[in-house]
Amino acid sequence: MNFNEFELHEDVLNAVDSMNYQAATPIQEQAIPIILEGGDLLACAQTGTGKTAAYLIPILDKVAHESDGKTAALILVPTRELAVQIDQQIQGLGYFVGATSIAVYGGNKGPEWDQQKKALSQGADIIIATPGRLIAHLQLGYVKFDGLKHLVLDEADRMLDMGFLGDIMKIMSFLPSPKQTLMFSATMPSKIGDLAKRILHDPKEVRLAVSRPAERIDQQFYMAGDSQKLPLLSHLMTDVADTSMVLFTSRKNTVEPIVRALRKLGLKAHGISSDSDQTDRETVLRSFKNREFPVLVATDVLSRGIDIDNLSHVVNYDVPRDPEDYVHRIGRTARAASKGTAITFINEADQKYVLKIERLFEKEIEKRPIPAELGLGASPIFNAKRNSGSGGNSGGRGRNDRREKTGKTVQEGSGPAKKRPFRRKKPNPNPST
Repeated sequence: MNFNEFELHEDVLNAVDSMNYQAATPIQEQAIPIILEGGDLLACAQTGTGKTAAYLIPILDKVAHESDGKTAALILVPTRELAVQIDQQIQGLGYFVGATSIAVYGGNKGPEWDQQKKALSQGADIIIATPGRLIAHLQLGYVKFDGLKHLVLDEADRMLDMGFLGDIMKIMSFLPSPKQTLMFSATMPSKIGDLAKRILHDPKEVRLAVSRPAERIDQQFYMAGDSQKLPLLSHLMTDVADTSMVLFTSRKNTVEPIVRALRKLGLKAHGISSDSDQTDRETVLRSFKNREFPVLVATDVLSRGIDIDNLSHVVNYDVPRDPEDYVHRIGRTARAASKGTAITFINEADQKYVLKIERLFEKEIEKRPIPAELGLGASPIFNAKRNSGSGGNSGGRGRNDRREKTGKTVQEGSGPAKKRPFRRKKPNPNPST
């Protein structure tokens, strides 16, 4: 379907053309008419399917031609990187329609706070915000959302995984009714359905099947304990030229150790996590995109917010908890006619997540052992039977959930204290007392 077939204003069509958008993607084809009609929407689509443009284009079409100088649309996102990415996309599309926008997120200096305060109090057409920073502004009493007509929750599943449900509901209490509410999620666990029932009014649903990885991607799964992963990676990267690799890890406190270990192996590497200063993160990402160093180490929470494609390698230092995340990550390789390599390490704790990937692919994945000649010891044993009942549905989380947020891993076997053994009371030597 061509964008000319939607009932869009001419300046919006010019903006779409300037961004080199060709035919609408499936999510755009189904979502844009619903949003233009003004109804609520619950949409399930992978990151990378064009979902951002699916809601930005119709919202810009409305905002640009119904502007009253007040904030018309609020977009809530889980990470700073995604907020910046969406803001840049609005700037590209908004050039022709004259729409204003600002990204509101934490980790920046005083001038940025003042700029956010001005936009929130005086009005910008579209606000893109992370929940925590927006609440900080809302609590000070100057935020004006009385003209808000559109609310978007982007990557709603990730926001819930990061513990933002309470923040989302608190923000909702500051927003006027009625308004159009749009929820976009890469996965559809039961908690997304529960949230939709609470905040959406008679929504229409759009669900797209998760796409399979390109055949050109060489997917390699290795059974490896944590101490074996980096030496094995060093061996796998031997004689690899012109590397552009992102390594994803689940724990933010492992980013710097991994970076130091990679540097000792002769690989130039830098890392980013939620603990990194925002300016430093932007500098590192820009340098990596410019091919100033070959290896970027990042945490799970940042994985969907990193706008980087055309990689030679993607390394999953830990198995992604959601199979859709796995598909999206490795899809950053093998773009156009190129080939790519995806390396995933499987330790004993992460085996249940491999079963989810296998269910998605509807086939068993080959799990390679560590080559004996490396002298790294025996590989962990994959036990499908032991893990077959673990992990819940495809959108579920395991006991190591939200490790990136806390920086701590729950130890196997932790939980409620064991009951003390029953001890029989000693008989009273003097029954009469």
